[in-house]
Amino acid sequence: MLYAIISEDAPNSLEARLQTRPAHLARLEVLKSQGRLVLAGPHPAIDSNDPGSAGFTGSLVVAEFDTLEDAQTWANADPYLEAGIYARVTVKPFKKVLP
Repeated sequence: MLYAIISEDAPNSLEARLQTRPAHLARLEVLKSQGRLVLAGPHPAIDSNDPGSAGFTGSLVVAEFDTLEDAQTWANADPYLEAGIYARVTVKPFKKVLP
């Protein structure tokens, strides 16, 4: 089943986000190579693909896991969460309808 992992950044976490990004992306690449990643990306803090120093307000990952517990376990091991970049992470079942 698909799950949406919706994360909210802590205030003033841009520098730590940039430093931790390679480890965060490496985990997403594993999901991608397994054919389980539907989409992933950050939420810019301003209306721009490159928000610069405004940074980001969080991230969204939609991926396939066997159970909600598996999705939550994966989300809990995210380097962004471990580094204090994410202040809150919500994991929900997701039903893709379109496209």
